[in-house]
Amino acid sequence: MSTAAPARLVDHFARGLAAPICLTWELTYACNLACRHCLSSSGRRDPRELSTEECKAVIDELERLQVFYVNIGGGEPTIRPDFWELVDYATAHHVGVKFSTNGVRITPEIAARLAASDYVDVQISLDGATADVNDAVRGPGSYDTAIRAMENLAAAGFRGFKLSVVATRHNIGQLDGFAAIAARYGAQLRLTRLRPSGRGADVWDELHPTADQQRELYDWLVASGEQVLTGDSFFHLSAYGEALPGLNLCGAGRVVCLIDPVGDVYACPFAIHEEFLAGNVRDTGGFTSVWRTSELFAALREPQSAGACASCGHFDSCRGGCMAAKFFTGLPLDGPDPECVVGHGVDALLARGDVAPPRPSVDHSRPGRSGRRGSGPVPVTIGPAPSTLAPARPPVSACQEDPLAGFDPVLAARG
Repeated sequence: MSTAAPARLVDHFARGLAAPICLTWELTYACNLACRHCLSSSGRRDPRELSTEECKAVIDELERLQVFYVNIGGGEPTIRPDFWELVDYATAHHVGVKFSTNGVRITPEIAARLAASDYVDVQISLDGATADVNDAVRGPGSYDTAIRAMENLAAAGFRGFKLSVVATRHNIGQLDGFAAIAARYGAQLRLTRLRPSGRGADVWDELHPTADQQRELYDWLVASGEQVLTGDSFFHLSAYGEALPGLNLCGAGRVVCLIDPVGDVYACPFAIHEEFLAGNVRDTGGFTSVWRTSELFAALREPQSAGACASCGHFDSCRGGCMAAKFFTGLPLDGPDPECVVGHGVDALLARGDVAPPRPSVDHSRPGRSGRRGSGPVPVTIGPAPSTLAPARPPVSACQEDPLAGFDPVLAARG
């Protein structure tokens, strides 16, 4: 009889699964905001984005693969004219939906419909526990928009929706404030790591937490226990000692991936670059073929070298950190995380010299007067929202890139 120890769950994950546990799907690059750290450099609609029928075909595949749920984002996904139709289609085909929104269209009517569904979860994005901190990153008026959305969800009886926060240098001191806001509205706090992806590459040096703040964040998360969701954002902090709840493993291409608005499939939502492009859902075989036969995903599922971290006694805890954070700061993938709590990341960044790190592959930022990307936040425009989850709207021309193209507030007000 074999006495071999059973494989740990994390070991199964490291080798990849026949289908992702969940995946991130950015339905559109259109957005009414221009957040300084946006991982996908969103702003304008891409005229090549998947059609309604193509999206439904992807959902059919996810149902056959028995994908547990999709994490829908953007851009601002609710701006897409067929958003509620696609949400209804997914839940009717046994694919749960969690969508991230700045709250611009979470009206009392929409909140009531969401609260009545057992298969839809909502994440409201907020990056400051006060308006001054939040709006400096997300744009004027965005704090009030998010609070209004949470008020509407709470009033509708939606308990346990998520308050999603990207941890930055300017909000680490507000962790208790975020927890208080979540408690006030019956939400669950979710903290994620700032990555140097998209427009985040331009502000990473300015916004990523300092070494002291990393320790402050770690201590706060340990004390908060199971009450705060972190996913796989902070496993690099586990080198401080006690492992944080979560996967504690980079799941890129193993258990998670990203589908972008034009159907490109990337290994990681934070690594939108040709280096991590596995295929496109429009290719022969669709998403299933990309997930199961991509050479990139096959390589990621092979045992990974510890590289420069092999001699570090904390490697089993932090697993070398975040692939995307390393790549977009110009560090080797088998090197230390740029925010390595032992300090190896700082040394690696200094050793990099003046070599420019790779740039993100896509940029849908709305240019300002200077014509340069990321020229500043765009004020929030709040108009009436439809009162049903599947509103009728005129079709949007493929050449219209304005994020509010096709949204007629007069028609929306009439329901």
